[in-house]
Amino acid sequence: MSTESAAAENEPGARPDAGPDTETPAGEGPSPEAAGADEAGDPGDGAGGSSETGDGEESVVGADSTEAGADSADEAAGGDAEGEGDGATQAAGGDAEGEGATQAAGGDAEGDGAAQVSEAEAEIAAQRELRERIAQRKAAKEGPIDAGAKLSGKAADLLAAVRAVESGEKPVAAVVAEPVPEPRRTVAPEPVRRPAPVVDAGPDAGVVAAVRAVLVAGGAPDSLAAGAASALGEDADEQLRADPWQLLRVSGVRPEQADGFARALLGAECGPEDERRGRAVTVWLLEQAAVAGHTALDLPVLADALGKRGVPDPEAAVQSAAAEGDAILFQDALDDAPAPAREAAPDGAEDGDDEEAEHPVRVLVGLERYALAEESLADGLARLINSAPKEGGSFGEAGEEAAVAAGGTTAELIRALDTHRLVLHTGGEASRAEPVATAAAAARLGRRVCVAAHSADGRRRAAALLGPDAPETATATVEGLLTQAQGPGRDADGALALDLLVVLDAPQLDVDGAAMLVELLADGTGLVLSGDPGTLWSAGPGRVFADLLAAGICPRIASRTPDFGPIGELVSGIGIGELNQVEAPGKEVVIVPVRDGAEAIHRTVQLVADSVPRAIGVPTEETQVITPGHGGAAGTRALNAALKERLNPGPGRFGGFDPGDRVVHVAGPGRIRPGRIVGADAEGLRLECDGEPVVVPKEQVERAVRHGWAVTGHQAVGLRWPAAVVVLPGDATQALSRPWVYTAFGRGERHLSVVHGVDSALPRAVAEVAAKPRTTRLQSLVAAQVPGA
Repeated sequence: MSTESAAAENEPGARPDAGPDTETPAGEGPSPEAAGADEAGDPGDGAGGSSETGDGEESVVGADSTEAGADSADEAAGGDAEGEGDGATQAAGGDAEGEGATQAAGGDAEGDGAAQVSEAEAEIAAQRELRERIAQRKAAKEGPIDAGAKLSGKAADLLAAVRAVESGEKPVAAVVAEPVPEPRRTVAPEPVRRPAPVVDAGPDAGVVAAVRAVLVAGGAPDSLAAGAASALGEDADEQLRADPWQLLRVSGVRPEQADGFARALLGAECGPEDERRGRAVTVWLLEQAAVAGHTALDLPVLADALGKRGVPDPEAAVQSAAAEGDAILFQDALDDAPAPAREAAPDGAEDGDDEEAEHPVRVLVGLERYALAEESLADGLARLINSAPKEGGSFGEAGEEAAVAAGGTTAELIRALDTHRLVLHTGGEASRAEPVATAAAAARLGRRVCVAAHSADGRRRAAALLGPDAPETATATVEGLLTQAQGPGRDADGALALDLLVVLDAPQLDVDGAAMLVELLADGTGLVLSGDPGTLWSAGPGRVFADLLAAGICPRIASRTPDFGPIGELVSGIGIGELNQVEAPGKEVVIVPVRDGAEAIHRTVQLVADSVPRAIGVPTEETQVITPGHGGAAGTRALNAALKERLNPGPGRFGGFDPGDRVVHVAGPGRIRPGRIVGADAEGLRLECDGEPVVVPKEQVERAVRHGWAVTGHQAVGLRWPAAVVVLPGDATQALSRPWVYTAFGRGERHLSVVHGVDSALPRAVAEVAAKPRTTRLQSLVAAQVPGA
């Protein structure tokens, strides 16, 4: 791995202006439980904290905080069409202006053309017209009849053939001979594209006003009114008066803040032993666990966290939450636990009198939403696996021929799909071509296929692998498939009109998305889940791909295609826990050592604005900065501020943004759309993302749009750029792990610069810090439903 000194990368004598570090160090700042006003509305910050994976107090439930962004549902709803009024009035036959309109409507015409005639003259004119019509009818009856003049279609063709035979133009045999039937063509039914679901316009203004009054009475910020109304419904104000701790259902509210609100409303009745408080804190902890990726929590872990939150009887609080339907309790058998030792039988008793020892179980607690999603996903996968293949299978009789032609791992995928409906495929970036080639082979045999990716960038790369002749419906994002905005559409039964679906970036599937996707697949449809197990897991709860790999319910095919080049060699070593030095003769990998956060920012700006374009030939707009967290001395906030000042300075007249600013639109947890600022108007901030116009309403800009010259590692998953600059400031050591480094270092296609300020923490993280475990139930659920798993 080539290392360049500061002088080699910058102009001689250049020194950064070391400003004060005012940000909270990444990984050492407030935990997911101590979010302040700064973090509450920050897209991508998840449950709070200055880094993506803060190790705060909430680590008792494994709260590995991932970025959670604002939903961009309002974009999908669309605005009212302009210009409806005039057209609607004209179409409805409204009052038309002008002389011609009045005449067309049969009104009284005014002007020179309106001659005044007497009643007698009008009667004479009508009689004259009637006599002319009678004369025309008599003349038509006396004239010759043109037989067949009013015939059409087959009748007209038959009459023409008879006349041709009578005149001798054609022999009888030529006319009477039956035509050769055309070959029958099987026409696939037109896919049914259902309209996208209507996006909720938001809570009623009256409800928000009522909630605001309750919040003010309890000393809570009135800015929470809209969120509380959305979370609690139409009677939100009544719920808050009856149970002030329901305020915890609003995103960003902490238990200590809800306690203060409850004291203001309830007075002496408020206390830590209140059943309502224990129930609300239980639900809040489960929500925080979901942000960290868990679909459930072990009861002892949850009880311990409740105790630390001042709940005097944790088990009673859990039981109360379960009784109210806010949580669900499960019992999962511990198959890998040793069987309990049997005690010796007492005197006079036989061993057979002892009851059989119970198998150990663990008690899990989860929210209904994720519990049902996980069970629905397990049911759907079992249905798919146990279903008979569609007629001809994914490849049919030509499958072996296609496998021989493809060779390698692609051949293994083709053969596996001929006998199995679900196939898992693992490999690095270069191996993405194998499942795409499998889909292309199926398409050549007339099968309906689609390749889905996590991001629009992944979709473009998949389309490039399929080739220019592939239809647009052959690729989609997972979100596009679910919303019916992309892909092949639905059949008459509402299922995806597909014979084979290939999903790339499968580790990014959370239980909600995966369950909805599998539910849309008809029986017999082939499904290939492909991804790199070494990357960061999904931003949403669950670890679908890892659970399915561990369950062993279907064929698992590992790619043998390595990622080539210095970057591929470096990333491959990281995947097995080794940070190797690689040869980079073309400066594919460059290490830039720094001493502190200020120098890290200075070096990063120089790399993006000057060094990479000049030495590597990658333009500034195609170079992406990646850092562990949003806060800290060299987090995304500080880096984006410095990069904007250098690359697109301006006053930030549109809520801190200027036309030309590079931004990311946070479409949802773990999903960003890179774009640029186009302008702003009364409707909101106008962006261009992935070549499409996007309008973000003014009230959503603060939490749904951020500057995008620098992003976090979790936001960069599923995306690639020609060049990547990974910034590792000294205050980010706690956020580093092998999956994070593996993901961040693999985002550059041609060049990787590492602004290195963590010393030995980097190799230690690669060698020792694996992904934080997530508590899920999918592996056991699906294994119990699939025979022989």
